Amino acid sequence: MLEVSQKRSESDAVLAPEACIAEVERLVRSPFLSSSEALCKLLQFLARHTLNSPSEHIKEYEIATEVFGRPPDFDPQADSGVRVQMGRLRTKLAEYYQTVGADNPIQVDVPKGSYSLSFRPRATAPDTESSQMDALAPSRRPASSGAHRALPITVATLVCALAACAILIYISHRRPASPDALNNQTAQAEPATLRTFWGPFLQSPEAPYVIFSNAQFVGNPITGMRYYDPSKDSRGQVSQHYTGIGEVMGVEELGSLFLRFGRQFQIKRSGLFTLDDARKSNLIFVGSPTENLTLGEIPHSSGFTFKLLQTGHDDWVQGVVDLKPRPGEASEYLPTAESRPLEVDYAVIILTHGLDRTRWILILAGASTVGTQAAVDYASDPDSVKDLLRRLNIQPGSDMKSFEALLRVKVANDVPLTTELVKVRGTE
Repeated sequence: MLEVSQKRSESDAVLAPEACIAEVERLVRSPFLSSSEALCKLLQFLARHTLNSPSEHIKEYEIATEVFGRPPDFDPQADSGVRVQMGRLRTKLAEYYQTVGADNPIQVDVPKGSYSLSFRPRATAPDTESSQMDALAPSRRPASSGAHRALPITVATLVCALAACAILIYISHRRPASPDALNNQTAQAEPATLRTFWGPFLQSPEAPYVIFSNAQFVGNPITGMRYYDPSKDSRGQVSQHYTGIGEVMGVEELGSLFLRFGRQFQIKRSGLFTLDDARKSNLIFVGSPTENLTLGEIPHSSGFTFKLLQTGHDDWVQGVVDLKPRPGEASEYLPTAESRPLEVDYAVIILTHGLDRTRWILILAGASTVGTQAAVDYASDPDSVKDLLRRLNIQPGSDMKSFEALLRVKVANDVPLTTELVKVRGTE
């Protein structure tokens, strides 16, 4: 339970501390934060300091040592973990207030450049807390067209493409201040579960490749776009300038994760990736084979495949098929129908050996771009990875083994809310 002293700040004339505390507790119980112990601890720590000592500025060192258990010799110049977590918290808060918290009486923000919270009143308030969670129900959710699943076909994807370019430039040019110090200090400060899961890609002397989906389209965002059809389109009509927002967010999250480990990766869009790259490097694929076409050229054994599945007379949706279901298990997993706003999506995480067994391939892919983002989130979250390793019977600190996992993702307004591990099995 979050507690504050009886001190009063200037903002208390507008908002009572008790109301601010109640809003923080709602956030902690929400699907956006409840699955991440680290973000919940960070939010509560910032709330206590903001409400109890509004005039005292929190230092990055305090957060690192008191919230995340960093050692006393923590160096913020070499370890960006606190800044990354603050960015994650800021994103989760924004997503929360755009969806289930849209009618909350108070909004909590993390001002950029600050290690504190801001509490501000909002114009409308719900009668009960349950009405906030009801925003997830289809009857309360704003209607949207089926085009949300084909995000690259909208003008919004032009923004995604530009964002992707900015991310690629940013990731490819940023360098750890001191690689040796980061490898020894920052990497050891990260949870053992993450060090174990990502071990195959962190221990290799070569930087892995991250290959993000880059589907082939015909047309442009103004006149309309569709997938390239080789039976009626010429190669000269193909545009490969677009990618989904989930892939963009995923690449950025992986960049932050690797930076915390003092490592980097090489990055390519799938349209430019070659088999020569595959033979000499570890590979991380972000996006499904439907749009990450390179995956179809690289042999990899998997019990899960993406496939168009019929849901009605003329209705089809891309889902996940389990080729090796156990007795009594379902073999087809279908996201929400195209005619409705996306509420449920499915994604897979697959770790397997590469073209030679000294190399590794990791696939983070959703049936939609939203599912892809959820898969990357899951693989970057210490609590989620801890559960995954437990289910695989892999102890933190030991070597990873190949596996395949199926995730079920709850979605609102094209934002992944919660991710559930549906199936996981070792493959060696």
